[in-house]
Amino acid sequence: MEAQTQSQQHHEDNNHHEEVGKEREYIFRSKLPDIYIPNHLPLHAYCFEKIAEFRDKPCLIDGPSGREWTYAEVEATARRAGVAFHSQLGLQKGQVIMLLLQNCPEFVFSFLGASFIGGISTTANPFCMPAEIEKQARASGARAFITQSAFADKVRPYCEENNVHLITLDVPPSEGTNIYQSHYFWDLIDTKEEVLPPVETNPDDVVALPYSSGTTGLPKGVMLTHKSLVTSIAQQVDGENPNLYFHSEDVILCVLPLFHIYSLNSVLLCALRVGAAILIMPKFEIYMLMELVQKYKVTIAPFVPPIVLAIAKNPDVDKYDLSSIRTVLSGAAPMGKDLEDTLRAKLPNAKLGQEPMEVKSGACGTVVRNAELKIIDPETGRSLPRNQPGYLNDPEATANTIDKDGWLHTGDIGYVDNDDEIFIVDRLKELIKYKGFQVAPAELEGMLLNHPGISDAAVVAMKDEAAGEVPVAFVVTSSESQITEDEIKQFISKQVVFYKRLNRVFFVDSIPKLPSGKILRKELRARLANAIIK
Repeated sequence: MEAQTQSQQHHEDNNHHEEVGKEREYIFRSKLPDIYIPNHLPLHAYCFEKIAEFRDKPCLIDGPSGREWTYAEVEATARRAGVAFHSQLGLQKGQVIMLLLQNCPEFVFSFLGASFIGGISTTANPFCMPAEIEKQARASGARAFITQSAFADKVRPYCEENNVHLITLDVPPSEGTNIYQSHYFWDLIDTKEEVLPPVETNPDDVVALPYSSGTTGLPKGVMLTHKSLVTSIAQQVDGENPNLYFHSEDVILCVLPLFHIYSLNSVLLCALRVGAAILIMPKFEIYMLMELVQKYKVTIAPFVPPIVLAIAKNPDVDKYDLSSIRTVLSGAAPMGKDLEDTLRAKLPNAKLGQEPMEVKSGACGTVVRNAELKIIDPETGRSLPRNQPGYLNDPEATANTIDKDGWLHTGDIGYVDNDDEIFIVDRLKELIKYKGFQVAPAELEGMLLNHPGISDAAVVAMKDEAAGEVPVAFVVTSSESQITEDEIKQFISKQVVFYKRLNRVFFVDSIPKLPSGKILRKELRARLANAIIK
């Protein structure tokens, strides 16, 4: 867990305290020593820094087609993509391409190609509604879209109205298409030219712009720099005793969506750094997944809890040879101890977790190298010692993501035990996690309040076995309104991607709020837990 964005001076004691005035500061560090991180390198240069060692090894394997690209071929194709983005699209340093893609090799070529020329990739779920995509495109200033033809119609009107390039992967655009610039990806990069435009990349330049709701509010662009991503990757796979024991002989499954930072960072970029083979699946399908694991002898399986649940409950798992899996990673949403234990029984050869040492069931590991962590009391703001739950960092996390001292405010509630293992017990964040996908309550609340039959509304998470969490709404209707639950659910579903749809609607007399107007979501969640809806 990165509790801080920059390395601090290494102390003799891994976990130490400092006197601040008359108060004691409890700061927790990794059990492992700091490592050297070459975060002066651009992201693409860092990922391919060791390419001479494995240039002829498989890099990308396209699961559906079986086509493979070596590391040398991936690097050369990404270079050509960068050249084409610059020479044919006119993309300059600091300008943005939106990758509206399911998992595919072209995502990798495009992302790295943009990095080569100092460009920025903003990623989005292609199943989002056109209005959601347009909002992100406008906010990020996207100059081009790259997408599959199945999703192209969602953005054609926007591209035409705003002189934005549209690049499709699988079907060339028809002649006479009424759009500013419409391209077929493979025609666009069909060049032997690999001489990139001269560009000076600063470590603090932005290279990726995923959209997240952070701790509260509407989705917002998260500016990830070359330095920040290189640092994050290095903390996971570089040096002795890395958190992720990825190596060049591994076959790493990439089924989690690359438009999500978990997969982009901890799967794709970490795998590229170590020279592993990356097996790409466009989407999760349980039987296809098991067939590909068996065929390619997958060794690393990054999952989210809903995939773990699907494997744990599938009666045919024993019909497939999944014994090659040595490590299962799980992230993006909580996974309970019972599910962990069930998975261990299904995959007895696999280690569950991503730590260089054994951790307790239910724990999320220890502090990563080159980072520090504090637990802050939500009432006093003071840092806490072991075994006392509080906010990880600061109760002002919703207002200040990174404070003046460099601390990243996660908004989680947790504690560090006597073995320096971290337990997350709740979160300050309002974010809802549906199968790892982020749902911002404020976004849905804004839509609900636009309905003439609704006078007030609040959205919170409800526990769900399959999805982890689902959004539910508490609604106060207008005096004359006769609107029904189904009508409200349909009203929202027409505007949002599937995972943002409301699972339930509860009609209430009022929404509990502080005098400041802040919704008391904790009280609403308690009503759900106690089945008291009034």
